[in-house]
This record gives sequence, structure tokens and C-alpha cells, in this order.
Amino acid sequence: MDEKKRRMPRIKGKAGSVLFSVVVTALVGFVYFYVSLPAINLQDGDFYAFLIFLAVIYIACSLLTTVREKAHEVRTPQQKVRDLLSFVRHHCLPVGIFLGLVILAALVGKVISMPIFRASAYRDLLDVQTGDFAQDVAQISFSEIPTLDRTSANYLGDRQMGTLSDMVSQFEYSNDSTQINYQGRPVRVAPIGYADLFKWFTNRGGGLPAYVVVDMVTQEANVVRLPSGEGMKYSFSEPLNRNVMRHLRFQYPTMMFSTPEFEIDEEGHPWWIAPRLVKTIGLFGGRDIQGAVLLDAVTGESEYYETVPTWVDTLYTPDLIMEQYDYHGTLVRGFINSVLGQRDVTMTTDGYNYIAMNDDVYVYTGVTSANADQSNLGFLLCNMRTKETHYYVAPGATEAAARASAEGVVQDLGYRSTFPLLLNISGEPTYFIPLMDATNLVKSYAMVNVAQYQIVATGATVSACERSYINLLSERGVVQNATAPAVQDESSGTVAEIRTAVLGGASWYYIRLEGEDVFYALSAEQDQNVVILDVGDAVTVQHAVPEEGTEPSILEAYGLTMR
Repeated sequence: MDEKKRRMPRIKGKAGSVLFSVVVTALVGFVYFYVSLPAINLQDGDFYAFLIFLAVIYIACSLLTTVREKAHEVRTPQQKVRDLLSFVRHHCLPVGIFLGLVILAALVGKVISMPIFRASAYRDLLDVQTGDFAQDVAQISFSEIPTLDRTSANYLGDRQMGTLSDMVSQFEYSNDSTQINYQGRPVRVAPIGYADLFKWFTNRGGGLPAYVVVDMVTQEANVVRLPSGEGMKYSFSEPLNRNVMRHLRFQYPTMMFSTPEFEIDEEGHPWWIAPRLVKTIGLFGGRDIQGAVLLDAVTGESEYYETVPTWVDTLYTPDLIMEQYDYHGTLVRGFINSVLGQRDVTMTTDGYNYIAMNDDVYVYTGVTSANADQSNLGFLLCNMRTKETHYYVAPGATEAAARASAEGVVQDLGYRSTFPLLLNISGEPTYFIPLMDATNLVKSYAMVNVAQYQIVATGATVSACERSYINLLSERGVVQNATAPAVQDESSGTVAEIRTAVLGGASWYYIRLEGEDVFYALSAEQDQNVVILDVGDAVTVQHAVPEEGTEPSILEAYGLTMR
């Protein structure tokens, strides 16, 4: 009887220790899950990290409680070792075995997913078709050529926040824009966000009241206000349950996601597009996209689509496309060749840009050799919604070399180049490069021939740049019978103002007529009569017609007649 009385408190102590460890592990595990949001999926590496974390927390709690229980007892070092081994055997062995199995499964899964064992599977992740550039890529209208990059678009969007005079102290520009086709035009859209945690607390009831649209062609930024009572309740600036990733995780606990992108449909309604991420090779390899969850940014309602609606533009990310092509290009003759011989090995260049075609958004990147020298072998165009990918053979300069060539022409002005956009100009693959000043505003444009990057033309307007470029192509014999854009209109009047600038080594004159706000840009190389113009002279200026729906401050002039 005395023996039973002595043992009973010890049994209760062990049960209490186990209960305490389980409760603490559950609480800490919930906090970890709530913050890190791993998918409950054996193909998600974060899920294994979550299981390992739980096992470590349980073992640590069990050790802590045992040490506290034995702290008042006087024991020899041999007894302490025996007690520790006994504890590990009775309390931690099952959890330790579980921990070992989890680590072993993660390591085995990593090994069997390595390209060295599955080279052909990695190579076939991306289906690349060879295309004909002049036939597949039509000459794009000026109304479709993006003249901004992501940085300058975000700069313009941030400046536009000043129009929210009634709420400017409450919200800020998110700097998380997405390039899409909206009503036939390339634009960048971005949500606004709460200025800080306190502003979130006081405004969360109504949600985010607006988003920003930046026209990539006209460089106009507009804040689009949502109807009253229809603010965006779900965004990345939400810290709790209405955070986009947290809301998706609780609705789809086993589904892995690529980073959701903000888009608007053709009616201007805001959505979050969350591509479903799948692993197609082994346990962890072969990242790919399989449909997407469309999350209504206002209501939080969501639905998974294996085939997304056609208005969605950003299902596949440029980084994923470039990763898959790098596997395709480097493993073309197996893994060993990709490391040693490197015969026929190709890879993407460092950087990408977007182009709008056929109401879809395509990502562009160059393709170079394994040595990553200063020449490209060709380039890729990939549909970001369907992943349809074409490779075009076009030996020439890399984007970096083309940018350096363009910057060299305007080095006296200190303009910086953006990442090039690939265009079809008179059947020639051509780098189109907007040139920005120190304030991230586009001041000039350059066109660089891909095959002969010493052929560089600049202009204050896109049309002026194209005209100069086509003339250079004809002079160098690159193309035959090429014609620059025809004169489309003319204006007559008295010269009210003349300004001058040197661009690309050429003297440019900007002429404003009385009663007009627009300046006509004409270089002395095009018409030497502009050099002798004075304010008050009567002239007729031949110039381009402004694009429909735009009010440009500068128009390209093709010539003038003094009256």
C-alpha cells in the first residue's frame, strides 16, 4: 500500500508533463502555422519544416518539465544520466522516431527530385516551338508600345496618390503593380494599402477604397475609386484573417500557391489571381502551374479554375518561365553534358520585359550561350496565361549590350535605359529602349538593331525615333525599300516659342505656335530651315497626328515651310 502511494504522484506527474508538452506544442504550432502558412501537402518543403518544428518544441517542453520535476532531488551524475535515458526512452522515443522519419522523407524526396536523376523530365517542363519572327510578331501600333518599365510606372503611380486629398494620410501606394491588358491597352494596376497599423484599424471596416492604373503608353496614372461600400477587404496590407495568403490558406489548406497577382477584369472589378503551384518531378522538383484560384478582392469569395478566364493575364510568372527554359536549354543533351561538355547548352539572359499581342501579355527574354557572353542566340516570347512559348533565332547583342549602346548615344544627358522591349520594325528584330532621367521620367527613346547593335537611333517621341531608325536601316542597306511613317497632318501659324536641346549628338528644336500648347519636335538634320527660325515667323509644320484619346505635349515634326 505504501508503495502504491509513493508511485501515484509520479504517474500523475508524467501525465501532467505529457499534457503540458502537448498543449504548449499545439499553441506554439498554431502561431507558427498562422504566421508561416505552410500548405498541408507532402510536396511543400515548408510543411516538413512545420512538422520538424512541432517535434522539436514537444521534445524541448518535455525536457524542461522533467528538469523542473527533478530539480529538488539530490542525485548523482550516474542517476541523472539514467533518468535522462529513461526519459528519452519513455517520452521522446516516439516523437524522435517521427522526427527522424520526417527528415529522412525530406532528404529522400530532395534526392529523387534532383535533375541529375531526372534530366529528361526537367528538360520537357517547357514545350518550346521555333517561330518565324517577321510572321509571328506583327509591327505594333504606337498605341500598344509600352514606354515605361515597372520602376517608372510605380513612380508615377505613387505620385498620383496626391489626388486622394480626402484620404492621402490614411493610405499609400502599394508598389506592387501587375502589367495586364485592360480594354485593349497595356497598363499596370496596383492596389493602395493602409499607411500603418493604426490606419488599418480605423479604416478596415470600409476596406481599401481605390486602386491605381498606369497607362504604359501615354504614361498617365489614374486613381480609380471603387463604389461606396465596395472597398477591397482582402489585400496584402491586411495583417490578420483578411490577408490574401491567410484567407486562401484557410480556404484551401492543401493547395500550394505561387504569389497572387492583383488584376482587374474588363469591367474594372479588382481580383487576386492565385496560381496553383504543383510539383511534377519526384517529390519537390518540376515547379509548374495548374490553374488558379480567383479571389474577389471586395467580397473574399473565391473559386478554383483549372482553365482560367481569358481576361486573366498573369498566370505564369517570368521567373518560372525562365527557370523552365534554363532546364530545357541546359539539359538538352543530359545532365553530364550540362556540366562538362556543354554542347548546345543555352540559357536565358538576365532580365525580361512584357509585350502585348492579341489581347494577351507575353514575357520576353533573350537566350544566350552557356558562356553568357555579350551576344544573344535568339529570344523567347511566352504567353503568360497559356505558357505557349516560341523561340526565335536572332543572333545579335544582348540586352545589356544594347542598353550600353543606347546610353552611349545620350551620355551627355545622363539618361538611364530601361530593360529593352523587342519590336518588329520593318521586319527587323529591334530593341526599343525608353531613356529616363534622374527622376525616373521617360525623356527620350532609342531603337537598337539586334543583329547590328551599332545601328542606334534616338528620338524625343516614339514616332521620331522610328523614323530615324528606319532611315538608318535604309542607309546601311539592312532593309530595302523601307519607308518611314508618312506625313499625316500639318499646322500653320506664327511661331510663339522656340526651345532647343541636343539629343544623341543631334540638335533638336521644339516649336510652339501661337494659340497652341503642343510643341513640334524637329531636328536640324531633318530640316535645316529650323536653324534660322525666329519667334514671330509664319510657318507651316508637317507633323504626326496624335494618337486617339491622347493630348501629347510634344509631337514629331517631319518638316516645315516658311511663309
